[in-house]
Amino acid sequence: METTSVIKEILSAYNFRHATKEFDSNQKISDEDFEFILETGRLSPSSFGFEPWKFVVVQNPEIREKLYDNAWGAQKQLRTASHFVLILSRLPKDLRSDSDYLSELMQNVQSLPPEVFEGRKHKYASFLKNDFELADNERALFEWGCRQSYIALGNMMTAAAQIGVDSCPIEGFHKRKIEEILSAEGIMDADHFGISCMVAFGYRLNDPRVKIRQDAGQVIQWV
Repeated sequence: METTSVIKEILSAYNFRHATKEFDSNQKISDEDFEFILETGRLSPSSFGFEPWKFVVVQNPEIREKLYDNAWGAQKQLRTASHFVLILSRLPKDLRSDSDYLSELMQNVQSLPPEVFEGRKHKYASFLKNDFELADNERALFEWGCRQSYIALGNMMTAAAQIGVDSCPIEGFHKRKIEEILSAEGIMDADHFGISCMVAFGYRLNDPRVKIRQDAGQVIQWV
């Protein structure tokens, strides 16, 4: 495919995508298409390659209803979306340089040789303490992990748009109460995860308004 065609296809997907508030509940995303969307999230980049996320696909209508009262930004989406995803982020205990999670990841997933593992561990510890000053701020460190999960969120929504699937990212929820529900239901291990955001997928019920954005000159600066 020529570069020009690829560019047009990608920009078309970006123009197609909008924050869908209500989906056609009679239309369902195929298993193959949704596995593709999830795979773009799994393959997404993250700082240091630490993948501090987990994707929970909530298809159980009873669980969706339990979330409903504490997710004011997902009132229509929870009841109409084909697929509803909760994106979890690792807690600070798993994001510290000496955590068991990161040691296991670097040694057994990334397969780093011992000397490289020690060097990466030292570099990351310095990054947390000196570069981003996250080491002594647990909430900031959790939010740093959440920022990584938003990379996956964006990739999933763009990939969905490229195959004609609608989506809506959601932050309108009571974090603590949602986490309590997920813990009580045995869905989330509260010792290692907190909720980062939600995202709904499906097919739009209504046509969206024309996309509105600031001009390029207002948001892009060349130096």
